[in-house]
Amino acid sequence: MSEQSAQPEYRIEDLAHLSGATVRTIRAYQDRGLLPRPERRGRSNVYGDAHLARLRQIADLLDRGYTLASIKELLEAWDTGRGLGGVLGLVAEVHGPWTDEEAARISRTELDARFGGMPDEGAIREAVELGVLEPLPDRETEEYLVPSPQELAVAVELYAAGVPLSAITGHLRELRDQVEHIASRFLEFTTEHVFARYLEHRPPSDADAAEAATMVRRLRPLAQQTVDAELARAMQLLATQHLQFHLSPEAPQLKSDEPRAVALPAGTIRAVQDLVGSEGVAAFVTAATEREVHKRTLDTLASNRHIMD
Repeated sequence: MSEQSAQPEYRIEDLAHLSGATVRTIRAYQDRGLLPRPERRGRSNVYGDAHLARLRQIADLLDRGYTLASIKELLEAWDTGRGLGGVLGLVAEVHGPWTDEEAARISRTELDARFGGMPDEGAIREAVELGVLEPLPDRETEEYLVPSPQELAVAVELYAAGVPLSAITGHLRELRDQVEHIASRFLEFTTEHVFARYLEHRPPSDADAAEAATMVRRLRPLAQQTVDAELARAMQLLATQHLQFHLSPEAPQLKSDEPRAVALPAGTIRAVQDLVGSEGVAAFVTAATEREVHKRTLDTLASNRHIMD
C-alpha cells in the first residue's frame, strides 16, 4: 500500500489477499470487463478501494447463484448510472431465508443418542449430502449445523416409531423432488401473473426491482400457506380412506370408473414434463398407458389367432 496517497493503493497480490480472489481470477475479471483496469504507475499497476469493493460485490453475487454474464449486466447498469440498489435489494430478498426457523448446532454424541445410540456413518453421509446436516470445521469435537431442526426432529420421531434411517432418507429424496416441482410451478405462476411486468428489462430498472422486492415480501408466505392447507385437506381425506381400507373385514373394491393413484419415479415425471410441459403430464401418462394396453391386447389377439390356425 502506498504511503504517498490519501487513498489506499494495492498491488495485485495485496488485492488478491484482501478480497479472497486469486491473482489469476482478478486478471480474468479485467479481461471480461467485470473489473476496471488499474492505474499505471511507471512499471506497476495500482488498484484502489473501488476495485476491492467490486471484487467483494462479485463474490457476493456469485454466492447467490448468479453467473458472471448476469453479474456483468448488473454491474454495467450500475456503471451507467441506472442504479443497482433496488436490484441488489431484490437479490437479497429472494436469497434471504424463506422460513422463520432458526438453524441449530448438534454434537455427534447428541446426534448418535437421538438415533438409538449406535453410530451410523452411512446415515451421516446421506444426511450431509441432503443438507440436513452441515459439518462444522475446525472444531475440537465433531459438530454439525442443522439448517432445519424441525426436519431433524421429524426424522428422530420416525426412527423412534420404527422407520429405518435408509427409508427416511429415501422418503426425503422423493418428497424433495415433489416439493421442488410445486415450488417451480408456484414461481412460474407468480412470474407470469405478477412479476413479468417488473422483469421486462434485463436488468430491471432500480424502481422496478425495488417494487418487485416489496412484492416478494408480500407473496412469500402464500406458497407455504397454500401447501399447508392442501396437505391438511389431502391428509384428512386419504387417511380416512386408508383407515377404512385397513379396518374393513374384506378389502373394498374400487369402482370401475374411480381414479387410482399410481406412484411414478420422479425422473419419469421430469422426463414427461420436458416433453409436454407440466400441464400435460396426466394426459400424456394416460394416453401412453392406454396405447400400451391396446397394443398388448392386439398382440394377444393376434397370438391367439396364430395358435388356433
